[in-house]
This record gives sequence, structure tokens and C-alpha cells, in this order.
Amino acid sequence: MGLDHAVAKPHDRLRDALADDLTAVNALIRDRMASEHAPRIPEVTAHLVEAGGKRVRPMLTLATARMCGYDGDDHVKLAATVEFIHTATLLHDDVVDESEQRRGRPTANLLWDNQSSVLVGDYLFARSFQLMVETGSLRVLDILSNAAATIAEGEVLQLTVAANIDTAEETYLKVIRGKTAALFEAACEVGGVIAGQEEQVVRALAAYGDGLGVAFQMADDLLDWGGVGGSAKLDKNIGDDFRERKMTLPVIRAIAADEDRAFWARTIGKGDQQDGDLEEALRRLQAFGTLESTRDTANAYVTDAKAALAPLPDHPIKGKLSDLADYVVARLN
Repeated sequence: MGLDHAVAKPHDRLRDALADDLTAVNALIRDRMASEHAPRIPEVTAHLVEAGGKRVRPMLTLATARMCGYDGDDHVKLAATVEFIHTATLLHDDVVDESEQRRGRPTANLLWDNQSSVLVGDYLFARSFQLMVETGSLRVLDILSNAAATIAEGEVLQLTVAANIDTAEETYLKVIRGKTAALFEAACEVGGVIAGQEEQVVRALAAYGDGLGVAFQMADDLLDWGGVGGSAKLDKNIGDDFRERKMTLPVIRAIAADEDRAFWARTIGKGDQQDGDLEEALRRLQAFGTLESTRDTANAYVTDAKAALAPLPDHPIKGKLSDLADYVVARLN
């Protein structure tokens, strides 16, 4: 799930500041998702890439590179790399989750088939590695290839702990750091690396990306319940995570506080979900205050992200990145 569609939000302002770079990224993406021998590849890829995503992750690479004074064009290749990795994971996720809708449109696996989604995702991963290599930086290759492996680890860990009502918060953090924050962190980190920044700056950018990514995923997990109030209008069905028996932070905390674990054991542990169970689960989350506490935890990660940026030299983009971090959680209100 992305950021909302309101006008003049922080991601819109960041996009405007990076307009020329984003135009170059989009042109490169269209060029590299072409296939001479398999026309289904650009068909499937275009369906997802051009579905209205906010390009937050590639914008982070462009923004951090520009903030660090970079004036070459390798940041465009790296931003496209980040978007290809992200798109590949989405194609695979929709197959794993048996999803039928993403960004308000039918998923690729629904329009074509699971095989096409998996294989096109593989193609995009391969394309991403080609782009990484073209920068000639082993450090960049190390960072992004590690991120790709970490994302896969996070997804597998989420799969293995699904339906386990004894899942700990520590495990949840490992999941979201893997499946979401790793790419945010890498996207920011390579921006500093390609700009030739000293290690202290690169580490600060990585810390910003990590805090932003963790907060982003926690906010997404809250939005799956309709936001903190449990009633927001979404572009994703409320309760998808509950139906898929995913152990997200609001649920983990509710189970820990709930003396009546039988409800959770039946609905999530056994997958025996009946009419009214989603509403009952939401009632319990609200009763135990876990929607609010999850928002507070997400805000703490936003604070960490902004603190990581603080020591960096002043630059117009720096304030936009700080505002973006605030908005990740502010969109819940």
C-alpha cells in the first residue's frame, strides 16, 4: 500500500523537486523492461510499474544522491534498479498471497497467471543486477544484492510465522526490517555511496532509510485495519492481513494483552474465520489500544529517521526527506 492521493503532500513535493531525474528513471525503466523475444514481459511489467505507484523508493535514491551533491547519471540507474527490485517482489508477493487487487487494479497473476508473474519477477531481478553492475561500484552491488537477499528472507520468515499466535514483537520487527525496510535503507545508502560520501554520511542515510521503512510498514499494517480509528477509507480491503492470518504488530500486542486467547487461536491459529470475526478482532484491537500503541511505535521510528538526517549538511531536499518521514505516520490521522 502506498501513500495517499491528496495534493501537495511531502512525496508530491519531493517528486516535483526530482522531476527531471524521475523522467529519466521512467524512460530507463521502459527501455529495460522491454524484451525482444517475450512480449509478455513488458505487458506484465507495465501493468504494475505504470499502475500509479508513488515511486517512493527510487525517489529516495535520487534524493539522497542529489542531497550529497552528486551530478552524474548513475543515480538514475540505481533508482531504476530499486524500482525493479520492488516491482519483482510485488509480483511474487501477489502470487504468494493469492491477491486479486493491487493499487485498485487486478493483479498480474489474476490477469495472466501465476507462472507469468513469477517468471517476469525473476526477469526484473535479473535486469536490476545488470543495472547495478553498470555503475561499476562493487559497494553498490554489495548493498543492493544484500538487500535483495534480505527481502526474500523477510518474506520467508513472514510465511513461516503466519498463523503463529505466539509470534513475538522481535520476530515481527525482523519480518518488516527484511521485507520492507531493507530496500528503503539500501535505496538511501547507495545514494550516498554513488556520490562518494564519507562513511559517516552513508551510515546516516542508511539509518534514515531503516527508520522510514519500519515506520512505513507499521503504518501500512495499521491501514489494513482502517487506520488508528479503524474506519478509514482505503484502496485495500480492510482486514486482508487478518484473513491471511498475518501476525502484525496490532494483533501481536492484542493477543499478548487478551486473557481470552481462544478467539485468536481459532481465527488466526486454525484459520476458522466466521461472519463477524473481523469486526470482533477490530473491537479487541481498539479495546486494548493496540492501534494507538502501534502508531506511537511507528512515530518513534520516524523520530529516529529524522534524527539520522539532522547532522547532515543543509540542503533543500533534506527538509523534504524529513517531511516525508513525518507524513508516513501522519497519513493515519
